[in-house]
Amino acid sequence: MKTKAIFYHAGCPVCVAAERNVAVALDPARYDLEIVHLGTAKARVSEAEKAGVKSVPALVMGGAAYHINFGAGIEVLR
Repeated sequence: MKTKAIFYHAGCPVCVAAERNVAVALDPARYDLEIVHLGTAKARVSEAEKAGVKSVPALVMGGAAYHINFGAGIEVLR
């Protein structure tokens, strides 16, 4: 069974670089990776907040949010 992983980002250069690295690092045989661009999917900002995302880029998996660098605070994406 694959683990669900959601990568949230806002499209900034930091986020795009992190997206590339995450996509390469996660084994597709073990992880079902979904990429969510919160700049274009504003309806999913509250979902990201509920998952514990405080800033993007962030990876949520196994019920935990892992913040990668700092591109933008979640509050500016609302």
